[in-house]
Amino acid sequence: MNIDKFKHQHLDILARIDGLRALTRAGVVANAEALAQGVIGMSAIIKLHLSVEDQALYPALQRSDDAGLARLGQRFQSEMGPIAAAFDTFARRWNTAARLCADEAGFRRDANDVLRRVYERMKHEDRDFYPRIEAAQETAAAQS
Repeated sequence: MNIDKFKHQHLDILARIDGLRALTRAGVVANAEALAQGVIGMSAIIKLHLSVEDQALYPALQRSDDAGLARLGQRFQSEMGPIAAAFDTFARRWNTAARLCADEAGFRRDANDVLRRVYERMKHEDRDFYPRIEAAQETAAAQS
């Protein structure tokens, strides 16, 4: 399975997180509309990313001849559940300028927590999960 698309989506999501951080530093109220739109846009990308992982990547890993990789995939999938749920709650709460303006401190607190968790998870996948998948694919190709 080619995971380049997943890696590109990670880059997109990380760039969106950076964009939200920059807008937040520049002022939540002053940038409330752009922040709300940024949350909505990032939510769409994350939902797509998670859906494709759940429908294609993780099932492919479970069918793999590599039991260690199958276990790793299962672990990564189960660990993602709470992070995805936290992000979904965040995205539903902060998807309008009015909500952002009404509770700037709450948005900052939630963004610091949830976006950090998303960021750290993607870095973990980039560092420890995707290279393992690529190594297994290279090994399988070499044995063919």
